[in-house]
Formats: sequence, C-alpha cells, structure tokens
Amino acid sequence: MTKRFLTTTAVSAAIAAGLSTPAAADNHATDLTLCWAAWDPANALVELSRDFEEQSGHTMNFEFVPWTSFADRMLNELNSGGQLCDLMIGDSQWIGGGAENGHYVKLNDFFDANSIDMGDFIPATVTGYAEWPKNTPNYYALPAFGDVVGWTYRKDWFERPDLQAEFMDKYGRELGVPNSLEELTEIAQFFQGRDIDGTDVYGAAIYTERGSEGITMGVTNWLYNYGFEYENPEQPYSVDGFVNSEGAVAGLEAYRELYETGTPPGASNWYMGENIDAYRSGQVAMQMNFAFIWPGVEADENVGGGKSGYFPNPAGPAGQFAQLGGQGISVVAYSEKQDAALEYIQWFAQPEVQSRWWELGGYSALSAVVEDPGFASSQPYAQTFLDSMAIVKDFWAEPAYADLLIPMQERMHNYIVAGDGTAQDALDGLVRDWTEVFEDEGKL
Repeated sequence: MTKRFLTTTAVSAAIAAGLSTPAAADNHATDLTLCWAAWDPANALVELSRDFEEQSGHTMNFEFVPWTSFADRMLNELNSGGQLCDLMIGDSQWIGGGAENGHYVKLNDFFDANSIDMGDFIPATVTGYAEWPKNTPNYYALPAFGDVVGWTYRKDWFERPDLQAEFMDKYGRELGVPNSLEELTEIAQFFQGRDIDGTDVYGAAIYTERGSEGITMGVTNWLYNYGFEYENPEQPYSVDGFVNSEGAVAGLEAYRELYETGTPPGASNWYMGENIDAYRSGQVAMQMNFAFIWPGVEADENVGGGKSGYFPNPAGPAGQFAQLGGQGISVVAYSEKQDAALEYIQWFAQPEVQSRWWELGGYSALSAVVEDPGFASSQPYAQTFLDSMAIVKDFWAEPAYADLLIPMQERMHNYIVAGDGTAQDALDGLVRDWTEVFEDEGKL
C-alpha cells in the first residue's frame, strides 16, 4: 500500500467518521501553499484569500507559474509526489490524470459532510473541472474559475460611419458582431492592413502558439463548429472518421485562411499574452482570448471605458461551440496539511465568497452568482460570459492528456502556420497519433 493511498484514505475516513469541518481536526494555524498559473485572476485570489486568513488563522502562500510553463512545472510536481502544493488549481484537462494517478484527493465524502452540492454549480464546470470519469458523480475538485474562449472587438472602430458605409457597400450587411465564423473572417479581412488614425491595423489576433497548448485552444473553436468530434459516440476512443471528418477538414482550412488573411505579420506563435498586447496597443480590430482578460480590457485606458465590446465564439455550419477554459481547485494527495486545505475548499464554496470572487475579477462557477438577476448587467462582458459558458466543449481530459496534446500542437502548427501538406493530411496524421496513444493505454 503506497503512502499516497494511505493519505487519501485517511482523510476520507476521518470525514466519514463525522468531522463536520476540517478545522475540527486541525485547530492550529497552518501555512498553506496554493499553486496556480501566473495571471490576473491569481492576483484577485490573493486579495480574496485575505479573508480566509483572517477567519481561519492559517497563512496562505502562493506559487504562480506562467502559463507557458505551468503544465510542465505542475505536472512534474504531481508526478513526482512533491509536497510544494497543498491546493492545486489545475487545468481542466488534468482531472483524469489527477484522479487515476492519485494526485488529487477524492472529495465526495467531504462535500457530503459539509453540504457542498455540485448541483449548485454551472453544469459544464462540474463536468469540465470536477468529475472523473466524465458524467459520473465522482469529484476531485471544486469548480474554481469558469473560463471560455470568446472575442473582444474594437466597438469604437466598428461604429465609425465611414467604415460602416464601406463595409455595407462591400458585404451588403452592417459592420457589427459576426453571426458566423465566416462573417468573422470577412471582418478580419476588412480591417487587415487598414489605416486607422494614421496607424496600420490588422484584423484579428488568434491563437497560434506551438510550445504549450495555444494553437489547440484556438483551432478547436473552428473545428467544433464545422463538425469535428473527438470520438465515435458509440465506440469510445475510436477517432477515425470523426477527428478527420469532411467537416473537420473544412474547419481546419477555414482557420488557416483566417491566419493567412486576417492576422498581423509575425503572429506565428501567439497565445494569451501576445493577443492581449496586440489588442491593447491598437494593432487589431478583434482578439480571440479566454474570458479572464475582459476585466483588464475594461480597465485599460486605451481600449476600455466603452471602446470595446464582447461576443461569444460565432457559429459554424455544424453548430456553435467554444473551447472551455477554466479550472477546479483540488487538494493535493501528497500534502501533509490536507485538513487545512479542505478548510479552504469549504470557505471558498460559500456563496458570499463566490460573489466577492466575481467582484474582484474572478469568474465564479456558482449558479447562485451567475443566475442572480443583476449579474448580466454587472459588467459589460457578463452576458457574453453566460452565453459562452452555455456552448463549451473541452479537449481530452484523459490521463494521457499530454501525449494527446503534443501531436495536435505539432500537426496543427505545421499546417496552419508552416503551410505543410493539407488539412486532410494533418487530421489523418492526428488520427494515427491518437490511435497509437489509446492502443498503448489499452483502450482500443
């Protein structure tokens, strides 16, 4: 019996024996370390957590790692059984590995003992951030930060009468929020190389980054909406004919067209930070990005204060979907401070804390917060967040997630950015890659 199994089982047994709160087992002050990515929401969490420190007597420390190295650093920490992190806000795709490899404490007994109901959270976030296997009531995290790919646009540019008239003359419709991915590409092409107030601007900043997950998180917003599916719904892990379907090929070709005809020069390895910089500096009319950036956009003196607007990922021929982002918060099984870590989970789940989380710039996944009558009007981007979270899909959350992501990054970048081969070649190759992974995993 491994130490990991003993640790997880001991916590579950203690909760089942009647501990109503983690504090009942750990009344002394504890130093806790929470690990997450280094981004704006992390700063908001530091502010939020001051209330927990005051109420509990515990001290919160934080280990924040840039997104481009977050997965490598934290997955290595988990795989090595490291004790740096007591709490982990891990990416949605890690939940399978976190559960099956014993990295995360299973939380069902704790939730039951403390009246934490997963039915109180946005369903997509429960499935995406907390459950393994998917669509089963087995929970290894509490939904912590709802996020999704959406769009920001220069509303002030779109509303210029001269541009509106020119766009109407060319396309026969108003220059406004696009109703389809095809319309979005046309808008990007319309702005590409245009002079705005003496500056050459471009259509859109999109995800093209190769080294971590960027281009995958971008191209899926096209693939889903053109008919790509991860597997045969009647034969799990069978991907041929679904990953490389006729619709998926068309979606991949369409994303490459946008890259070639509507993005800034040199935008061949861009992800969240590069897109933010391009948009805030006035280089692009639109940017693809996760919703976490929207509070910062509103506060920016160059593009905020009514100059920007927001819209969900538009529909394609096969439907309207958007790539899920966001994370759940888990207790790390190797931590020697699990009782205090569970106390933090219990505190964080409270409705008043979740409401404060939204106010500070965090994206609460608690239904009571997002379904409040005043939520949609609480921020200019709130309704877009709600609309986007209703159409989410996510990448594989398998324990072999990294082995599935690496070939997709390579094949998508080689085709979209480098122009190697055809879209059919890229997706056929991905089918071979993924089939090999699943065969090695014993799932085919």
